[in-house]
Amino acid sequence: MIEVRNLTKHYGDKHAVNDISFTVEDGEILGFLGPNGAGKSTTMNMLTGYISSTSGQALINGVDILEDPIKAKSFIGYLPEQPPLYLDMTVKGYLNYIFDLKKCKLPRKAHLKEVMDLTKITDVQERLIKNLSKGYKQRVGLAQALVNNPPVLILDEPTVGLDPKQILEIRTLIKKLGRNHTVILSSHILSEIQAVCDRIIIINHGVVAAHDTTDNLSKNVSTDHRIIARIEGPKDEIVRALRDIDGIKYVKADMEREPGVYEYELEAVPGTDIRRDLFEIARRHDWPLLACRSAEMTLEDVFLKITMGEGIVIPNAEDQADAKKGEKA
Repeated sequence: MIEVRNLTKHYGDKHAVNDISFTVEDGEILGFLGPNGAGKSTTMNMLTGYISSTSGQALINGVDILEDPIKAKSFIGYLPEQPPLYLDMTVKGYLNYIFDLKKCKLPRKAHLKEVMDLTKITDVQERLIKNLSKGYKQRVGLAQALVNNPPVLILDEPTVGLDPKQILEIRTLIKKLGRNHTVILSSHILSEIQAVCDRIIIINHGVVAAHDTTDNLSKNVSTDHRIIARIEGPKDEIVRALRDIDGIKYVKADMEREPGVYEYELEAVPGTDIRRDLFEIARRHDWPLLACRSAEMTLEDVFLKITMGEGIVIPNAEDQADAKKGEKA
């Protein structure tokens, strides 16, 4: 588990990171997002012990990274944005070097074979790293992070330079690793974060601006409560029926998408879930409901609104619950 308690980093008068706190549980994948200059890289560097904090704590499996850096770092597998490769080594020689550097006690041959198979670099193990493509170099960087099977993985842009097929393979691998590891994943590919991560932290101007699941962030940021439904049947009758649903603000029929099939935009009052009523009306009238989707904001929309907004901060669910308790008290 990773615990960050009131972590702060100052460079003179500049507050790169200002009193941030969060935890990442065992078997959880946390997406870590932030625009350039927001403090994201500084935070990750403090978590890995690369730089020291001005104040606060970063605990890796209960060990303070500053008080006992050797023990804390032994729990971490780290892939920086620029993988720490020795280009004149072969892949196999480099991983053997990392095995020794980490004082790994696992069976050498079997463990390194497993790591190479996982990262799909077995076929290039005898090649010099400098002769590999950027994508393969990235895979070798990920492989070194996995040597010694550390309980905590911190991955900074792990899919940079990979082709679409390789990206899917690495995403699948990260999800698999998340079952038995604590993972922090930083990426500028927001669809990647959305596909892989259990929770998301967005850091902006050195503070945690948002911390929750993707779905909850979308609901908290968005003022949009629309549903887009594609229904087969008589357009005017469908519109009249949909307008009778409790909580409906408006219904608008869009263009004909298929013969006899129209798309309908429905907006409900905040806090109203009309999906079941929509399904029941379609069933009762024998109108095939061919598609239904929410018009909520994407992670990209959420990210842009938070990082470009006027200091908007979206607390996580626990913070909101604590605030409500305080109001009642």
